[in-house]
Amino acid sequence: MKRGPPDRKAQARRSALNALKRARRIAAKEGVELSEWEGEFLGSVEERVKTYGRAFGDPEKGAAGEALSAMQTVKLKEITAKAKGEKKGLARRAFRRRTPESDSDAS
Repeated sequence: MKRGPPDRKAQARRSALNALKRARRIAAKEGVELSEWEGEFLGSVEERVKTYGRAFGDPEKGAAGEALSAMQTVKLKEITAKAKGEKKGLARRAFRRRTPESDSDAS
């Protein structure tokens, strides 16, 4: 029996569904209470991936073979990090205007 190349869309779909389930499992295991919005997000994205094979309609919002858009992927990673109890991503600094004094210090 010959095998064909793997179906990339099916792989992306399975991967997305597993990531969504993993986020829920980790939150339940760690006892982290997800907000109503986060729970609704996970449920609606999971339903769209099961129904349509991907969770976004606009092709400009994600790669062609992906099941989640770029922002959905970011939000899923944030929810997973919250469930694991990890600190949020990179700390953001406020914008500071460069002054002539600070430019001379850098030289």
